[in-house]
Amino acid sequence: MISVVQLGTVDYATGLRLQEQLVALRKEEKIGDVLLLLEHEPVITLGRNAKAANVIASSELLAQRGVELFECDRGGDVTFHGLGQIVGYPIFDLRGFAAPDGKRKTLGVIEFVRRLEEVLVRTNADFAIETKRISGLTGVWTHPIPLSSRAEESESDSKNRSVRSRDLGSAHAMHEAESKIAAIGIHISRFVTSHGFALNVNTDLSYFSLIIPCGITSKPVTSMQQQLGKSLDLNSVAESVSRNFGKVFASQMLWVETLDALLGRTVGVPVRPPGELRSLHQKEDIQRA
Repeated sequence: MISVVQLGTVDYATGLRLQEQLVALRKEEKIGDVLLLLEHEPVITLGRNAKAANVIASSELLAQRGVELFECDRGGDVTFHGLGQIVGYPIFDLRGFAAPDGKRKTLGVIEFVRRLEEVLVRTNADFAIETKRISGLTGVWTHPIPLSSRAEESESDSKNRSVRSRDLGSAHAMHEAESKIAAIGIHISRFVTSHGFALNVNTDLSYFSLIIPCGITSKPVTSMQQQLGKSLDLNSVAESVSRNFGKVFASQMLWVETLDALLGRTVGVPVRPPGELRSLHQKEDIQRA
């Protein structure tokens, strides 16, 4: 069983402290597997493999835009978290999930990342957005629109697309290329996972101009809003994420209204019940982008 807790908007430092507490409790088997779903205030995070040069904005510009900067122990390079983005932190003990071949009782690191990608691919499909993996890269990506398909568009459709592109930040250009719609960066210590994924739902994509996302210059970043030309209800997307976790990890999903209900004590973190998601080293540790 996986317990799901939806938090409101949580600053990144608080989110890190909460993960540390839950990871410690999971290692001690005082709690079961937990999936946190939340939003962060605008923040740029640098994983252990990050290059500082991939933060291209000055400290003055970051301050002007109200963006914090954090180094963390997840895998991967530089990424952005902000409002309108669903961030998921699975605190899972991988020994509780069998490997696909059935020969091992513990899920491997790469297999865990592939399952996270599958959850996100299915979630996008629930909203009629076709996505895929790209060999050699981590995360979930949209399909480019073939040239033949674009050529067949009517003049009226083209005009409508042009208007929508201006409203959503050059959506047409984003549609023409493979674009990253979800990022993944994890940390594993003594089989217990932390950090996780960020799915761009109604995210303000202009923030990504402050960095070179994941150190990749050749592919843009997109959002579900940009792909569909309309904003989405975050609760509906969160419910889809939870449902697909249950399918992909073959687990029952139990919605828990508060962290207090999960832990049986107060941890000092603001929480929201599921219906109120706001717009929105004893062994070697492992990081994975």
